[in-house]
Amino acid sequence: MTDHEYAVEMESITKRFGPVTANDNVNIQIPRGKIHAIVGENGAGKTTIMEILYGFYQADSGVIKLFGNPVEIRNPHDAIDNHIGMVHQHFMLIPPLTVAENIVLGIEPINQFGKLHLEYAIEQVQKISEDYGLHVDPYAKVEDLSVGQEQRVEILKALYRGAEILILDEPTAVLTPLEVQDFFKILRRLKDQGKTIIIITHKLDEVLAISDNVTVMRHGKKIGDLETKDATTEIISTMMVGRKVLLRVHKDPREPEAAILTLENVRVAGLQRDRIKNLSLEIRGGQILGIAGLEGNGQTELVEVLTGLRQADSGRILYKGEDITALTAKRMRQIHIGHIPADRKTHGYISEYSNAENLILGFHDQEQFCKKSGFFRFDKIREYAKHLVGVFDVRPPSIQALTGRLSGGNQQKVIVAREFTQDPELLIIAQPTRGVDIGAIEFIHKKIIELRDQGKAILVVSAELEEIRSLSDRAIVLYEGQISGEINLETFDEQEIGMMMTGQYQSKTAKAS
Repeated sequence: MTDHEYAVEMESITKRFGPVTANDNVNIQIPRGKIHAIVGENGAGKTTIMEILYGFYQADSGVIKLFGNPVEIRNPHDAIDNHIGMVHQHFMLIPPLTVAENIVLGIEPINQFGKLHLEYAIEQVQKISEDYGLHVDPYAKVEDLSVGQEQRVEILKALYRGAEILILDEPTAVLTPLEVQDFFKILRRLKDQGKTIIIITHKLDEVLAISDNVTVMRHGKKIGDLETKDATTEIISTMMVGRKVLLRVHKDPREPEAAILTLENVRVAGLQRDRIKNLSLEIRGGQILGIAGLEGNGQTELVEVLTGLRQADSGRILYKGEDITALTAKRMRQIHIGHIPADRKTHGYISEYSNAENLILGFHDQEQFCKKSGFFRFDKIREYAKHLVGVFDVRPPSIQALTGRLSGGNQQKVIVAREFTQDPELLIIAQPTRGVDIGAIEFIHKKIIELRDQGKAILVVSAELEEIRSLSDRAIVLYEGQISGEINLETFDEQEIGMMMTGQYQSKTAKAS
């Protein structure tokens, strides 16, 4: 490699998928040894152009240069041979295998007898892990790791293959605030050791905190480049969306109405400890209750219990005064309890279904969509889907497109559109804007406030503290399945909240009622 100023130069890159132009004559220059952020709305083309760099796709036209030299990258193997590594938003690890086995998979060291030389592999993994401060046990099984540790394994995998250029797609989307801080330390250490790092992200505060340069994309085109020291959230968001974006949601004060949801001493057992411990809380009509906390402290089990995906082991759940503790997920939907899941890929949509099919999923047997004979009313479904795709700005605006092939943010819009338009009295939302761009965040937040102003009861579980602060009328912190405190939304002391999240502090109001 030469001492060329740029690690990556992508010149006049154009890529089309049928009638959709994902990248339109894009030119990007990425300085070597820097952390370079690529930002844009969902569907702006930022992931596509990086997948071209990594060889998942080939550009229809254009040139790629690495360290000043033109290269042809036909597949990921070519990218790896050119010292490019990529960590995807959804990790590509095999859970039953160990850390070391995952890292060397495909390029396993062989001993003199032609068998896997596992001891050597472990030795190499430990060396790289120590060199870059990525402390992961090579003997641990991936299925036993936290999400943050899994990400470290993916980075180690790329470094083991000799990556000098590292592409990270939405790297903090599933990390807790503490894991994000540790992750940033790792990135700075990699940069100090000469690596070039490209981050694809929606989180502008993190862009400002970690990057040296920013490229902004919109509708498949490059809008401009900035040095991060000259950028602000307002400048970047306006470039991304093409208009000024409301960075804080506006909501008028509202007196809560009668209780819609009441939990009385709800308990959910786990293998080693209770996942939820005698939890009591209440949500009223016209009220948004936010739940903060590090993932793995009972939030998932709480959402599952409230949506019929899991049964409580004891206690009662009351919905408008009626006991619904034992109801199924289907029955919960029928009584107007909506659900936006944290893991949209697993629980939110069927990837090989079209947008039209996913927009009625779970409600497909309703009279408006289905005749008594069991046949679908396809004309009504198409009309309904076209309306929602337009109102919720799903891109591309096609009802026939497969939802699984949309960007993560547009997949979220499909789920939000489906759940918001079924007239929920109670809406359970987990991680409402995970992996969603700033324009879509603004849109989704507005829709949540609209439902609240219509008198609906809303429970929001989010790892984003600013989202909890912006949306909530009241907010609590869960720690080990219990309420460790209620957040004062006026003072919003992050140090105090952090202590609640780690069980070091319990506020005076440790029961949400």
